[in-house]
Amino acid sequence: MVQRQRAFVSRRLLLGGLVVMLCLTGATADGDEIRGHLVLNGGGSKPREVMEKFIELAGGPDAPIVVFPTASGEPDTGEYYQELFEEDYGCTDVSVAEVRTALDAQDPLIAAMVRAAGGIFFSGGDQRRITEVLLGTPVGEAILDVHHKGAVIGGTSAGTACQSPLMITGEGDFTVITADNVELWEGFGLFSGVVVDQHFVARGRHNRLISVVLEHPDLLGVGVDEATAVWVRPDGTFKVVGEGWVVVYDARNADVRDAEGPDGRRELGVYGLEMHILLPGDVFDTGIGAPPVRDGGHR
Repeated sequence: MVQRQRAFVSRRLLLGGLVVMLCLTGATADGDEIRGHLVLNGGGSKPREVMEKFIELAGGPDAPIVVFPTASGEPDTGEYYQELFEEDYGCTDVSVAEVRTALDAQDPLIAAMVRAAGGIFFSGGDQRRITEVLLGTPVGEAILDVHHKGAVIGGTSAGTACQSPLMITGEGDFTVITADNVELWEGFGLFSGVVVDQHFVARGRHNRLISVVLEHPDLLGVGVDEATAVWVRPDGTFKVVGEGWVVVYDARNADVRDAEGPDGRRELGVYGLEMHILLPGDVFDTGIGAPPVRDGGHR
């Protein structure tokens, strides 16, 4: 598992500035612009305005929505979300993609269902289940393609964590700020130019996100609190929606340093790390990194 992490990180670093430039412009290597939005909740409760924004961007209550309970170990997760969308929000066309194995992700019927969707929603659980099962499969490619063409991707907790290029798995020693400490896997890469963390303020996950950002200063660290979402637009801006905070760490212009600690670990330090604490209604531009602006007023 660690070997997979290291190999992926090495490949990404070799791509260098080209990857970063493509990420920050919302473009792909073939020059086509990404048209889809993201609505990513940090876990915990799912505020009504967050769910309503996802449904609106999917095309309204009658739009086809596909739920992936893949991250969850509970067999009734798909049924829970189907009832939530139908009974609480009046959605009329909700399907559950019961994709639990890589073989499930080969199913052409599920891939076709995804390609017809206006919105795709990922449940919470263990984000590793999502990427292990879906990356590089027909269903996984359908998700990327339909988002590219305009479908909204939503998620909560693990369903949020898997959307950045590098995915934090939850493994590591989060009492320190050191290199080679936080386990990273390949994510979907849809929240481009960042590494995203969830349950952020509620669970005090600052150390692990800072560690990742200092090892990968080309990526913004975006920590999304519980009952809070980032609504990510195709132009590279995101708006905070919900009840809590979003914390952004920006080391792109910082002086990152490292030194060997007493136990042999590479301890990380930095001068000039920027930190932003965003409130509901704030809008942040991931490409420019300018101070956040208010869009529609706080709360």
